[in-house]
Amino acid sequence: MEKSCSLLVHFDKGTPAIANEIKEALEGNDVLAKIDAMKKAVSLLLNGETLPQLFITIIRYVLPSEDHTIQRLLLLYLEIIDKKDASGKLLPEMILICQNLRNNLQHPNEYIRGVTLRFLCRLHETEIIEPLIPSVLQNLEHRHPFIRRNAIFAVMSIYKLPQGDQLLVDAPEMIEKALSTEHDQSAKRNAFLMLFTCAQERAINYLFSHVDKISEWGEQLQMVVLELIRKVCRTDKGEKKGKYITIIISLLNSPSSAVVYECAGTLVSLSSAPTAIKAAANTYGQLLLSQSDNNVKLIVLDRLQELKSSHREIMVDLVMDVLRALSSPNLDIRRKTLDIILDLITARNVNEIVQMLKKEVVKTQSGELEKNGEYRQMLIQAIHSCAIKFPEVASTVVHLLMDFLGDSNIASASDVVIFVREIIETNPKLRVSIVTRLLDTFYQIRAARVCVGALWITGEYCLSLSEVESGIATIKQCLGELPFFSVTEEGEVTDTSKKPPQQASSITVSSRRPAILSDGTYATQNAASETAFSAPSVIHGSLSSGNLRSLLLTGDFFLAAVVACTLTKLVLRLEEVQSSKVEVNKAVTQALLVMVSMLQLGQSSVLPHPIDSDSYDRILLCIRLLSNTGDDIRKIWLQSCRQSFVKMLSEKQLRETEELKAKAQVSHAQPDDLIDFYHFQGMSQLELEDEVQDDLKRATGEFINDGNDTNKLNRIIQLTGFSDPVYAEAYVTVHHYDIVLDVTVINRTKVTLQNLCLELATMGDLKLVERPQNYALAPESSKQIKANIKVSSTETGVIFGNIVYETSNVFERTVVVLNDIHIDIMDYISPAFCSDNAFRTMWAEFEWENKVISRILLS
Repeated sequence: MEKSCSLLVHFDKGTPAIANEIKEALEGNDVLAKIDAMKKAVSLLLNGETLPQLFITIIRYVLPSEDHTIQRLLLLYLEIIDKKDASGKLLPEMILICQNLRNNLQHPNEYIRGVTLRFLCRLHETEIIEPLIPSVLQNLEHRHPFIRRNAIFAVMSIYKLPQGDQLLVDAPEMIEKALSTEHDQSAKRNAFLMLFTCAQERAINYLFSHVDKISEWGEQLQMVVLELIRKVCRTDKGEKKGKYITIIISLLNSPSSAVVYECAGTLVSLSSAPTAIKAAANTYGQLLLSQSDNNVKLIVLDRLQELKSSHREIMVDLVMDVLRALSSPNLDIRRKTLDIILDLITARNVNEIVQMLKKEVVKTQSGELEKNGEYRQMLIQAIHSCAIKFPEVASTVVHLLMDFLGDSNIASASDVVIFVREIIETNPKLRVSIVTRLLDTFYQIRAARVCVGALWITGEYCLSLSEVESGIATIKQCLGELPFFSVTEEGEVTDTSKKPPQQASSITVSSRRPAILSDGTYATQNAASETAFSAPSVIHGSLSSGNLRSLLLTGDFFLAAVVACTLTKLVLRLEEVQSSKVEVNKAVTQALLVMVSMLQLGQSSVLPHPIDSDSYDRILLCIRLLSNTGDDIRKIWLQSCRQSFVKMLSEKQLRETEELKAKAQVSHAQPDDLIDFYHFQGMSQLELEDEVQDDLKRATGEFINDGNDTNKLNRIIQLTGFSDPVYAEAYVTVHHYDIVLDVTVINRTKVTLQNLCLELATMGDLKLVERPQNYALAPESSKQIKANIKVSSTETGVIFGNIVYETSNVFERTVVVLNDIHIDIMDYISPAFCSDNAFRTMWAEFEWENKVISRILLS
């Protein structure tokens, strides 16, 4: 579309209507055929056809019709046809429709009067409108409210025309008079909107003269009142906002949820007074609980998120009200609620929040909802954050969460083991109880990632003799009988647990692929380690076929290497705490037997693929270490590993502390700033708070002058030279993946430029959304042309094009070549933080990475 329109109708160009057929249908007496013909004519006009021969036919045969549908289609036809010639003068035949419009404005049927008045709102030709003004004004006093409300809109549209104040000199006075006597809420809303748009002072005077009746006004009129308040307070900086804020506070009791929501948003945008912000926050909290629409709840949570960033102290008092939104079954609402709550935790409310989160965790065990596992993972992460910020609450949640180490949701169980690993280091008093509980529940773990974390905790924090012996015994029980397989006399390979069918049924697609470490290097890991197993013996975790054994028999040799390292640490620590050399040698022998059995399993033909070289070397290193132990090696294995973990935690805490300090940095008032004693000015408490907050913002540099934005000059790009007949420059606005070009075109010649068009093209993954329309540019005049461009990918692109125009000689078209606009990738991407677990998950999902792995395996 090259022109703006208020109507867009789909039209199938594969079956075009013939003008002669439309003309014959319009000349007939069949009403349905006329309606169909008018629809075809309107569709053709909207899709670029001209159909000049139909105008007289429509005037003769369609204009006199009394059918409402035909009259509505006639108004659509009159709206979209070209009413002016190439020179900009009104076509003579347009005068023919004036009498028909006047008759419609005086028609006894209210519908025809109303739609005609609405049609006048979309007319911009003064020559057509001027004879109709007396009829329009008569409809302001019609008995039917439908006509009155449309007549008010027609008056407003006429008054907003370039010469509208001359056509209707006393329009504001007439509308104000109609507003004072009007009883219909929609008509009152339209009248007040007209005063607000065209005579703002009259609207303000009317508002304060009826301030005691605002609560009785309808919802639509109250919304316009709020819009007026926002406009006045933003445009007139010297206006006292206190009296307007009082009106907004009174509207917070409105029964309309839309009005209440707009009141809260208006309060936040106009005032920083604690009373106003608290009232807005309470309103959002009530809407969050009272509304059943999930979209409304998400919008309200976004507003609460904004309040939290600017008024955290006030939001802290409402944290429990916000937490009630967790009752919603929608996962997005729950996630947003937890994000807000985690930033509002203080030492005063942490116990209440943790208790609430624990109750929600217990509810997820019911299994009624299909996304309980994902919700449980979010709750575990939230509790983890609470326990890290306030270690005193860790003892109340860690044992509850450890029940979920064997959760079928692998992500949830992984979060639990990460939480336990961090808590056991930061809370030494809980170490013994955590280790004991971990060893008791170890056999329930079904995921390889969780087993790896639990084994690391076992190897690092089993310090006493009983703990070390329990750790070794637990690992042996979960591994089952050794060796892992045996070769019968017939040459068949069988599992020593004598349950090959169950173990075979637990194997999913098993393929090796590299895991990405934090430093970007690769380590081989098995994809089957992230699957759950359905064999009955594995699910029950029997000692004859434990969870570690089942995972190893799927070919997960990365887990086998972790088992070897854990046994090595436990045996080395046993040498320090066990005085009996016989027991130590027995433990060493048993550990070596386990490692040798895993190597034998890896080199056998039982599994679909052999052990990878990384895991093989790791297990072999553990065997050599237990065979010949030195003090330096013992120090590295028993001390350096945990020291590195402690250093990682301290760096993480330091980074979070620095981020909090950066957010908390604010400028303060200068010592010689003036102090104004507001108590002597006769203000209300709310007005006093608002004035104080505004002055504090000015003193701390929070108020910024809108006109002093020098950065905008850096985004202006010159497109043509100063000697070109048409000068053009573009202001480039980049917002995420949307690029808006605001091009200023100046005609530097003494002649009118006809059909001036900005033709743009793109290189790279940039796409022009719509083609700018043609304009006629008067001598030495300027025009603002906007062009929208969509970014498809993260590649650097180029925008280039021409300005094409015609002069009096229509056979010659002049082309002015524009300078290129280079769009850099850094203009529309911004850095973001990604956790280590999220990075590994996204990296594993990259399609190209999987293709690389498949090629490696095939080769």
